[in-house]
Amino acid sequence: MSKDSFAQSAAYLKQAVPLMIKYQIPTTPANYTLWYSYVSASMPELNQAIDQAIKLQGTCSLTTCERLFHQYLAAQSDQQLETMKLNLAAMTSELGHTMQDALSDTGAFQAMLDRSFDRLSRIDDEGLSLEDTMGILRELVRESRDVRMSTMHFRSQLTSAEKEIKALKEALDETRKLANEDALTGLLNRRAFSLEMDSLIRNRHPFSLILTDIDRFKNFNDEYGHLLGDQVLRAFSKRLRECCKEGVSAYRLGGEEFALLLPGRSLALSRQVAESLRRAIEKMSILDRKSGRRIDHITSSFGVGEHDGTEAADPLVERVDRLLYKAKELGRNRVMPLPS
Repeated sequence: MSKDSFAQSAAYLKQAVPLMIKYQIPTTPANYTLWYSYVSASMPELNQAIDQAIKLQGTCSLTTCERLFHQYLAAQSDQQLETMKLNLAAMTSELGHTMQDALSDTGAFQAMLDRSFDRLSRIDDEGLSLEDTMGILRELVRESRDVRMSTMHFRSQLTSAEKEIKALKEALDETRKLANEDALTGLLNRRAFSLEMDSLIRNRHPFSLILTDIDRFKNFNDEYGHLLGDQVLRAFSKRLRECCKEGVSAYRLGGEEFALLLPGRSLALSRQVAESLRRAIEKMSILDRKSGRRIDHITSSFGVGEHDGTEAADPLVERVDRLLYKAKELGRNRVMPLPS
């Protein structure tokens, strides 16, 4: 690195750190990379996304930082990871072929030994002395033993290598569980929900919370099976994702339970969002591929609450969850509280 580029990098870092402190961004390597890229203005799309997040949220939340890092900066790393996994698989295959080649060579050598032993069985006819005969025999036995030992050692090495590669591939797959995305629906998961809401509360940014679930979801699983149940969850999630505009984020908390965080939205506006979602979900129609039946009686219930500026995360969730439960009590397929 030249002196000028080093000085420029230091200058960018001096700009990035105060911004991270200002917005209470944890000093992780990924966040350093994100905010270094931001101050360097090397990716205009990234800067626009961060500026938009700050405008809507008053900060750039932990979840937003992670999402933007993976969207704009981690693509190459992910590609390298996948390439490495493919290379590992290829290595395993190559090791297997090498093993087959080694065993084939050993078989060929054994055939040679068999021919030699056959020749030794005719030494009387060829007039070899006993000393010469024993010399040939000792040499062949020694070489045969060496090849056999080498093959056994090589087999052991290959077995160990294959186990290590398998363990490494499993470890790489396991890291995906730390991501913020729900595997089935593609929505953000409970971990991301907790991080985002904690960030909003910590930065005193106003927001509202919507909790929702699918009415009588257990009936879908019992009547049509879990495959259709998963299909319903994906269709429901698609409806939630369609309203994720202007800072709104949707999350799957588990099972048929979902949440939306709406930065800068009042209770009245958030209730309108929930009501629009309720009507959209009510119109959903899903084809059961197994039976050919069309499922068109999917409904959902909603609880909506605005953060009062002082609540911790758990009390807010409990308060909105009680409103969701009230919507269930009143007959489902409705939004609580009722409009004032």
